[in-house]
Amino acid sequence: MIRASRNTSWDSPGLSWTGSGYRLTGVRADDLAQRRLLVDEALAARQAGEMRRAVELAHRAEELWRGDFAEGLQAPYLTAERLRWTEKRLTVLEARLEGEIELGRSFEYVHELVRLVAAHPLRERLAELLMLALCRTGRPADALTVYEEARRRLADAMGADPGPGLRALHARVLRQDPALLPGSPVPVG
Repeated sequence: MIRASRNTSWDSPGLSWTGSGYRLTGVRADDLAQRRLLVDEALAARQAGEMRRAVELAHRAEELWRGDFAEGLQAPYLTAERLRWTEKRLTVLEARLEGEIELGRSFEYVHELVRLVAAHPLRERLAELLMLALCRTGRPADALTVYEEARRRLADAMGADPGPGLRALHARVLRQDPALLPGSPVPVG
């Protein structure tokens, strides 16, 4: 363990004493810039109809996340930033999973979506993606169960009904929309 006092001389050029603690300077967040670039490229590829490329770029952006933002540090600002970065991370993850489902890879991602819905039980978009994946794998009854569980969780936790996206998908499953059948392209969003 390295112990430092105000008088310690550091060989590292980016560390300086501020009077109340040490400040690390001259550090660039290259992974942040790279992640932003990859997410922007993924969105552009999706808009251009290049779904495989969009999924691959979103996956590469996800790989750049390592742990929580400012892990181990405590301050109200950092707590808020951690929540913001968690939201961004989930949004990128949802975009990738949506693309995987559109590419016909529903079966491979059902288990991941089950885990994510359990970890984020009030996040409707994840429940919607799980329902889509289940329908695409020939399991519409399980998709209806996912909807009912999400509806119940939202009612218990917030006294609210599911939002329009989840309700619309539920209605499509109930009327056996052919676009939800295995092998059919799934219009999402």
